[in-house]
Amino acid sequence: MKSQSRTGASMAMVSMLCVQLGLAASVGLIDHVGAEGAAWLRLTWAGLLMLAIVRPRASAFSREALRAGIALGVVTAGLTMLFMAAVARLPLGTASALEFLGPLGVAVVRSRGTGRLWALLAAVGVLCLTQPWAGAADPVGVAYALGAAACWAAYILLTQRVGDHVSGIAGLSISMPVAALVATVVAGPGVIGQLTPELVLIGLGLAILLPVVPFTLELLALRRLTAGAFGTLMALEPAFALVIGFAALHQVPNLLGVVGVGFVVAAGVGAERSGARADAPSDAGGLLQRDQLAVEVGQ
Repeated sequence: MKSQSRTGASMAMVSMLCVQLGLAASVGLIDHVGAEGAAWLRLTWAGLLMLAIVRPRASAFSREALRAGIALGVVTAGLTMLFMAAVARLPLGTASALEFLGPLGVAVVRSRGTGRLWALLAAVGVLCLTQPWAGAADPVGVAYALGAAACWAAYILLTQRVGDHVSGIAGLSISMPVAALVATVVAGPGVIGQLTPELVLIGLGLAILLPVVPFTLELLALRRLTAGAFGTLMALEPAFALVIGFAALHQVPNLLGVVGVGFVVAAGVGAERSGARADAPSDAGGLLQRDQLAVEVGQ
């Protein structure tokens, strides 16, 4: 059980690192195609890559799995586009800390006992990171980040549901193309004319870093961790964002922000130690759906 939670936590942390590196690398892309355009380009490539890798067949999925996958795709598009819009207006650490309110809400609702104490500690850390009393944050950026937070809460719950019903990464072959279609409707028409071959290739590289690799790792992590523990563990993401924002974007935190990082790291460690799922699906011999439907991939 402890090994299971450690593996899930490791997957989640690598995912968070990829997310923040991808976001930092996307800042330059925003300058060329805007926040919505950068999100659309990444999601479009991600959808195409998942279709090419998995080659899903609709008949291989149960009706419930299809519904959950489509809903996850819509939420993924909202999460990606809203957060990119927030990053264009706020420091990376601040935007990530506000977005963390979504996982924090999941952690508070789904956790029990000491789990809620870790969530509370994470909340204090996020307050230290964002320092809302200073009033320096762009209100539009804050609104976008809060919208992304709501999407992230739904994303955690839907990702766990999809991961429990579909073997491997097949669920992403539903959600990522749906996310690409939603993003295309919202942002595609205004961006296509601005693309160059160089920007298209940059978008491909960024799509692998974010969202293909991290979303895959998160799906696998949520098979091993409770939603509450995963939500608390996501408190580490603002800390990653603060460090990467400092190293790559020269966004210097103050002392209180550094203290906040300490709190969220402590909360993340606590969540990792106590967050294994008692009903985690088994990976032995290939993960089976709860309705016993085997998904055939790559045929």
